[in-house]
Amino acid sequence: MKNPPFEYHCPGSLNEAVTLLAELGDDAKILAGGQSLLPVMALRLGTPPHIIDIGGLTELADITVGSDGVTIGATVRHRAAETSDDIARHAPLVAAALPHVGHRAIRTRGTVLGSIAHADPAAEMPAVCLATGATMVARSVDGEREIAAADFFEGYLTTVLHDNEILTHVRFPAWPATAGAAVVEISRRHGDYALVGLACKVDVTEGEITSAALSFLGVSGTPVRVTRAEQSLVGKTPGDTV
Repeated sequence: MKNPPFEYHCPGSLNEAVTLLAELGDDAKILAGGQSLLPVMALRLGTPPHIIDIGGLTELADITVGSDGVTIGATVRHRAAETSDDIARHAPLVAAALPHVGHRAIRTRGTVLGSIAHADPAAEMPAVCLATGATMVARSVDGEREIAAADFFEGYLTTVLHDNEILTHVRFPAWPATAGAAVVEISRRHGDYALVGLACKVDVTEGEITSAALSFLGVSGTPVRVTRAEQSLVGKTPGDTV
């Protein structure tokens, strides 16, 4: 199916992109990888008259490691993050989730932040953000603001991003050496959206669970943290039944 008609904009910098977005408002949508937006447009579930393509902005294409954790830019593809040694070492839950994202062709074009901004509750990355306590960075002509993952997802395909804001980075906190990560999901076929899934981070010190984060995907309009289950794990010894 062909996409509906739209006016295409290709800014040369982030400043130009946010200026365009401020001028066009909710008539415009941001395109990075297009693996969520273009199918929505083809099915006429969304018909934005303006598309602002930030996919070529190299200033948003970095994966950086600092004392506060790992930061991923808006144009980093799933596949680039999946094969990143820095992600594997410093954000293991992200690395564990990425092979579950669609098929390789989708991961080659789609972006990590595009999945987060799309906010599909059956997608892996929103659940990972919630489980890790990630921080979103949004940019507009008014400046930059940081949003905790717990406050970012409002409902089905809905976030707290304003019409004039671009999600430019996501920062995952520094990963403790005592933590383990796992992503488990059930789907009809490999590459399909999960019927249900779980992103899990568990800290173990001297054989005892000291903290846990469990974030479900596919069970509600947003990813869901199950804090009572997390608390029940604290003080337990990891094993087949825990």
